[in-house]
Amino acid sequence: MNAPADLPTLQPKDFKSDQEVRWCPGCGDYSILAQVQKIMPEIGVRRENIVFVSGIGCSSRFPYYMNTYGFHSIHGRAPAIATGVKIGNPELDVWVVTGDGDGLSIGGNHLIHTIRRNVGLKILLFDNRIYGLTKGQYSPTSELGKKTKSTPFGSIDHPIHPISVAIGAEVTFVARTVDVDVKHMQGVLKRAAEHKGTAFVQIYQDCNVYNHKAFEFATDRSVKDEHVLYLEHGKPMIFGKNRDKGIRLNGTTPEVVELGKGVSPDDLLHHDEKCAEPTLAYLLSRMRHPDFPEPMGVFRCVESPSYEDLLMGQIRAATAKLGPGDMDALFNDGDTWNVD
Repeated sequence: MNAPADLPTLQPKDFKSDQEVRWCPGCGDYSILAQVQKIMPEIGVRRENIVFVSGIGCSSRFPYYMNTYGFHSIHGRAPAIATGVKIGNPELDVWVVTGDGDGLSIGGNHLIHTIRRNVGLKILLFDNRIYGLTKGQYSPTSELGKKTKSTPFGSIDHPIHPISVAIGAEVTFVARTVDVDVKHMQGVLKRAAEHKGTAFVQIYQDCNVYNHKAFEFATDRSVKDEHVLYLEHGKPMIFGKNRDKGIRLNGTTPEVVELGKGVSPDDLLHHDEKCAEPTLAYLLSRMRHPDFPEPMGVFRCVESPSYEDLLMGQIRAATAKLGPGDMDALFNDGDTWNVD
């Protein structure tokens, strides 16, 4: 990303607003906020050209805490409002902050259509597999059988898998990270900031009040090496505390194998985030704990014309052919009548 030559030197503290941060003590949102503020000075965009748009939920307080422009909008509609902002001024750097409830229940339709259009937004989905702001009901990503205040006998809903949904809509950039792995999160956020088009990032986030340790397999240092696969473009998929396990394709089905027992790294599946065909990325999105190590990092990063670029191209072509628009002429064109 090429920063403007006259871009002022900023620090993370310059992106902290004067508002008191009000999340529950220990909430994973604090970490996400800190990492976003940390990478903001490095993305090469003026602070006045950055906009954060949120919906409703714990995560949606985010715009209050960023010293940028922002909207705290309505439930599930943040992608639609952010699309309007981006189309109205394509030069703005527009970020959407949403949660598994806000973005995948009432907002699921808006999210899918934003992704398929490839609008140039950075969408951060805070996923804690629970409704936090409304006090502990199950969410679209809650696991089957989850007992909550609204599902006392266990949820009978099959959960949505956000990355699978995004890849099904042919997202051009999709990644996953986790709240406590701050360096990894910073790297993923920087990659998302650089992407032209929709960048969708699922962030596993601990709700320590209503769903504590939901992602312990990916956060507990004593076990995470056995349960997390860090994706690296062009490299074999190796994991494990001793780096002795890998992922191999058996036909079209991934399987866990042990290295050194007739299996070498060359036999493993190699990650290709640049592949235009999304089938491999989709296969990875279906690999989930406990049957597989959970992939972290960039699943897919491909180039495709953004929605706003295509739209501006149509406007330029229409203007070249028909001339500049005239609102007064438009309103008075065709049949008109007076109301006495």
